[in-house]
Amino acid sequence: MTPKSVQAMIDQALLRNSTNGDGSHNSHEDNRRNVQTARPCFYADFMKCHPLNFKGTEGVKFATCTLLGAALTWWNSQIRFLGPDAYSMTWEVLKKKIIDKYCPQGEIELWNLKVKGNDVPTYTKRFQELTLICTKLVANGTKKVDKYINILPNNIYGNVKSARPKMLDETIELANDLMDQKLRTYAKK
Repeated sequence: MTPKSVQAMIDQALLRNSTNGDGSHNSHEDNRRNVQTARPCFYADFMKCHPLNFKGTEGVKFATCTLLGAALTWWNSQIRFLGPDAYSMTWEVLKKKIIDKYCPQGEIELWNLKVKGNDVPTYTKRFQELTLICTKLVANGTKKVDKYINILPNNIYGNVKSARPKMLDETIELANDLMDQKLRTYAKK
């Protein structure tokens, strides 16, 4: 992609977001734009899309031209507040602004939660605390179990996953038992 083709895509998106798609601003009955109802989007949903990593400011204008609904309204308020500087911010600054606006800290922490070393009990405790706060990220028992398993260390992950536990309590018990067994095995060597 050339800078010229990227700019053309940005210009088209700006036109689409500010007009009826054909350059007109009227809203006659026969010329209405179809507006899709957007479902809520959370940080986890965004990250599942594997967004591109931008460097500098080249992606900010393009990324903000794809915003819809409440996110577009929020961005327009940012433009009014920041003026021309809105498009000169770095991708990191934009990303932080979006995360601060749309991602509660608990969801971010749960999304980035890791097991430190082999300390499964500390991980488990924090996981359970965060799932009480972040009910949308792990809305049901199956999602909780999957999220819990996916963060486990490699040395027990496969065994826990293959056991296909249904409840979080049995998953936690299995993970702790397997980790204890691994640690006892390492200690004997």
